[in-house]
Amino acid sequence: MTSVVATQFLPLVSAAAATRDFMVISLHDVAPSTRDLADKIISELVRRGVRVCSLLVVPDYHHQGLATRDRQFVSWLRDLESEGHEIVIHGYFHERPRGPNETLRDKFLTRLYTDNEGEFYDLDYEEALRRITNARDEFCASGLTPRGFVAPAWLLSRESERAARDAELEYTTRLRTVHDLRSGEVFPARSIVYSIRSSWRRDVSRAWNAALFQFLENNVLLRLSIHPPDYSHPTVWGQILRFMDVMNETRTPTTYREWIAEQRLMVDREA
Repeated sequence: MTSVVATQFLPLVSAAAATRDFMVISLHDVAPSTRDLADKIISELVRRGVRVCSLLVVPDYHHQGLATRDRQFVSWLRDLESEGHEIVIHGYFHERPRGPNETLRDKFLTRLYTDNEGEFYDLDYEEALRRITNARDEFCASGLTPRGFVAPAWLLSRESERAARDAELEYTTRLRTVHDLRSGEVFPARSIVYSIRSSWRRDVSRAWNAALFQFLENNVLLRLSIHPPDYSHPTVWGQILRFMDVMNETRTPTTYREWIAEQRLMVDREA
């Protein structure tokens, strides 16, 4: 990692950071086409006391065009970043074409678990590195400072994770873990997330997440992952708001970037 990147990644330490328990609210699939919904969600988060969140931005969502060419969108992201929100690289196209020789496991993960969006599920190193570095450079050229990479649906091949590290990004996440790409440390931290593609999926998600939330309540880090369409389903969105209200009583809102930095500080203090 270059000294410039290391300097830019210094944590923003506040009095709140001294508390033990944290929550990271991440908003996925942020793109020009989802901006209106994303803006409503962020505004609601702020009203609920969640001052910062991690915004997972897709560089060219479903091949709709480069996000960085939309000046209003980029200006909006810059404003959010200046307010303390974090910009995270979230895949590149957020799409994965179906392959000719897929196993049952491949089909389950890329078609049922996610709707053909597991872009980095089986990318080779060279292609993963190309997409990640392109995203990083496009964002940086637009005045943004991404430090993390999160694969769509958290489906990340080992080669893609190595590519993210070699692109000098600081961390990645999976459904159940947060990975410090610099130190190699892996933090267990399951995320709460919803599947809303059908009514039965929404019902199962709400029941599962109600139980999961209670199970995870005592974790040092509690993660809640939101997708823009969640906002359009009242029963799902209502549960998300209830979770946030409970979390806000005992937890400090932070971003992945700040949380990783705080873990590194703790290690340095103990050394």
